[in-house]
Amino acid sequence: MDLISIKRKYSNIRNIIIAIFLIVLTIVLVIMIYEIYRQVLLEKVYISYSKQYEQILAEAQIKLEQQKAEEERIKKERLPNFTEQGIANMANLYHSDTKRVFLTFDDGPSQAVTIPILDTLKQENVKATFFLLGSRVDLYPDIVKREYQEGHYLASHGYSHVYSQIYASPQSVLDEYNKGISAIRNAIGEQEYNPHLFRFPGGFSGGKYASIKREAAQLLSQNGITYVDWNALTSDAAGKKTTEEFIAELEKTVPKHNSVVVLMHDAGTKKATAEALPTIISYFRDRGFEFENFYSIIK
Repeated sequence: MDLISIKRKYSNIRNIIIAIFLIVLTIVLVIMIYEIYRQVLLEKVYISYSKQYEQILAEAQIKLEQQKAEEERIKKERLPNFTEQGIANMANLYHSDTKRVFLTFDDGPSQAVTIPILDTLKQENVKATFFLLGSRVDLYPDIVKREYQEGHYLASHGYSHVYSQIYASPQSVLDEYNKGISAIRNAIGEQEYNPHLFRFPGGFSGGKYASIKREAAQLLSQNGITYVDWNALTSDAAGKKTTEEFIAELEKTVPKHNSVVVLMHDAGTKKATAEALPTIISYFRDRGFEFENFYSIIK
C-alpha cells in the first residue's frame, strides 16, 4: 500500500470519527435542549399549578371567613339583648296595629310531643316560643338544641315546676330562673344565652302565692328579666283534649285581640296539642295573623 493510499485511509477514518463525534454531539445537544425545554415546561406547569393552588387556598380562606362571619351574625341574632326598646316592646306586647300571634309552649321538652310539634312548625315555617323546664332540658338537651337551631325562642319556665319550692321566696323564683337558664345554656352550647324572659308556673296573677310572685317580679326586673302570661289558650292543661275543643277555646278570646299570645303545652301527655297544631296554625292564618316569636320583642 503506497503512502497516498494510507493517507486516504486515515483521512476516511478521521472523517468517520468526526462524523460520529458530530452525531454524538448533536444527540447530546438535542438531549440537553429537550431536557432544558422539559424543565422549563415543568416549571411553567408547576407555577401554573402553584397559582391555582394558591387561588384555591385563597378562595377557601375567603369562604371560611365568610362562614365564620355568618355564624357570628347568626349567633348574635340568637343572643337576646333586653334593651330599652325591648322593655318598651314588652309594655306594648298586647297592642298592635297588625294581627300577630305568638305560639307558646310550656313544660317541655318531651320526645312524644315536642318533636312532632317541631316537625309541624318546620313544615309550616312558623317560629314559636318554648318556656322550658330546666329539669326536662337536662333530660332532652338534643331537642332543646334543635329548637334553638331552628330559630325558636327559648325562655325559662323555671327548673322544677314544684310550686312550694319555686314560691318559697322571691329569691327562690330567681334561683329557679337561673337554674333553668343554666340547663338551656348547657344544652345549646352557648353560655352567653339569656332570654331575659320568664313565665311563672301557674301564671303571674292570683293564686296562693300572689304576693311572692309580685315581689319576685320586682326582683326579676332588677336582674334584667321580664315575664309574660297569655291572652288566649287552648285549655290543653284544663281537660280539653280534641282539636275542636281547642279551637272553641281560642274562639272565646282571639277575636278580641290583634296581638295574641297563645298558651299551649308540650309535656309528654299533651299529644292532642301536637296533633291539633296544623289546624291551629291554619286557624290563625285564615284570619290574617302573622306568626312571631319573642325575638321580635326582645331583640
